[in-house]
Amino acid sequence: MSRVGEATRPARLAPGARVAVVAPSGPVPEERLQAGLDVLRGWDLDPVVAPHVLDRHGTFAYLAGRDTDRAADLQAAWCDPAVDAVLCARGGYGAQRMTDLLDWEAMRAAGPKVFVGFSDITALHEAFATRLGLVTLHGPMAAGIDFIKNARAQEHLRATLFAPETVRVIASSDATPLVPGRARGVTLGGCLALLAAELGTPHARPSARGGLLCLEDVGEETYRIDRYLTQLLRAGWLDGVRGVLLGSWKECESYERLRPMLADRLGGLGVPVVENFGFGHCEGALTMPFGVGAELDADAGILTLERPALR
Repeated sequence: MSRVGEATRPARLAPGARVAVVAPSGPVPEERLQAGLDVLRGWDLDPVVAPHVLDRHGTFAYLAGRDTDRAADLQAAWCDPAVDAVLCARGGYGAQRMTDLLDWEAMRAAGPKVFVGFSDITALHEAFATRLGLVTLHGPMAAGIDFIKNARAQEHLRATLFAPETVRVIASSDATPLVPGRARGVTLGGCLALLAAELGTPHARPSARGGLLCLEDVGEETYRIDRYLTQLLRAGWLDGVRGVLLGSWKECESYERLRPMLADRLGGLGVPVVENFGFGHCEGALTMPFGVGAELDADAGILTLERPALR
């Protein structure tokens, strides 16, 4: 069975870099988009907004326009040689609907560049890993309320983009070991519901074997999180995973109710598991690079990257 391997690192950003903002999933509030663009300009970046970012689907209000238009925006941004990074505006739902519409051969030919997003964008993190073999950044999005109003989230993403060697050690002061120990592997993961929904699709990796798996979710009841984890377990997707990092569970049941289920489902893996690691749908969310070799110290709540996320 194949295992998670290290990926190609895109180049870091420099002042003046052009970054494209796209909306692969849900509709984007214009005022939040403008606030996010102001933050990016304050970093001396040159943000450009894809043509359909503010679209609304005529029938399905949860989509930022038609699948074909959302896919065209992402592909055009990625294949534009003047664009150094592609940042997602927000999550929601819709990335799965447009992933099969992308020309992956053309995107591979365009070469590596930085890709940032989380939540529903998990489907694209998986596709970028399997189709392009790239390191991607599970981090705050340009029109996300958790980005535009939180200095910590902004600064950790900014450091990752511009000076990735300064954030090779990623630590959370709130992290505690659910299962103690140390492990080495390659980072991957994202939103738990999306990872479960991606099973068996053409762009999903067949296994988390050899990986340090980052998991988080939002607005889910405990039994549903149980179901997602049970699906991954029954499918054998978690066989050979090296360690697990648990992020935020915003708008889920209280963590006191959630924790025993997580211990029940993950404790039998026999690998270190760290909880409250501070990524995902939470204030001050950390940017987590995917596709990078790293060591997890669950007892100390520290993830140490073997090399910077970006070259």
